[in-house]
Amino acid sequence: MATTTISAQRRALRSTVAKKVIMAVSGLIMVGYLLAHMYGNLKAFSGMQAFDEYSHHLRELGEPILPPSGALWIIRVVLLVAVVAHIWAAVLLARRSWTSAGVNRYETRRNRRGIQRTYASFTLRSGGLVIALFVVYHLAHLTWHWIEPGGSSPSPYGRLVAGFSVWWVVALYVIALLAVGFHLRHGVASALYTLGAGTTATARQVIVVLSIVTALVITVGFLLVPFSVLLGVIQ
Repeated sequence: MATTTISAQRRALRSTVAKKVIMAVSGLIMVGYLLAHMYGNLKAFSGMQAFDEYSHHLRELGEPILPPSGALWIIRVVLLVAVVAHIWAAVLLARRSWTSAGVNRYETRRNRRGIQRTYASFTLRSGGLVIALFVVYHLAHLTWHWIEPGGSSPSPYGRLVAGFSVWWVVALYVIALLAVGFHLRHGVASALYTLGAGTTATARQVIVVLSIVTALVITVGFLLVPFSVLLGVIQ
């Protein structure tokens, strides 16, 4: 009986570790995508021609080895798999956390119900939900063209400028990017710890600094274009 219990605990531990590794790897893939996407957005400072040419060349990437838009679809599929895997692992880990708290609750000053809501867990879980909702809006706006605040345009640059000329669109981006920043601040560090990078005190300090810098670079980098459009720097 004791052997069976120990075996079940080991399986549960392995399962938890595996899910954390999936979250870490998929999260780092998304960080890489965000950095590349941010670089593309900053092309807006070079003007309409440069930005539209960049958007067009993305569809020619990999030719003639790949068909038109082939590389772009590979990136989309990899990103979609990473997003689905990240959410799947996050949901299962959250459920396990809540189940565990329900079985072994203990009273704390933070929460008398026995479930500790740390700042990191709040930004990772609640912030993740905000980001997911924003991604749907972002795709509907600038990729699928289901909504066109500020007006429509055949030019990607024109759609970008038209959208960010509307104050509430910029406000939505600010809220979403702040959520992204807090998510990255804790997520990058958690991912690197999960993958075994924080083995020394110095390494942990470097990871903390790296996570803060990554969060700041991505948050500020993405917000530069919306505010520049709203303030008339990009026209």
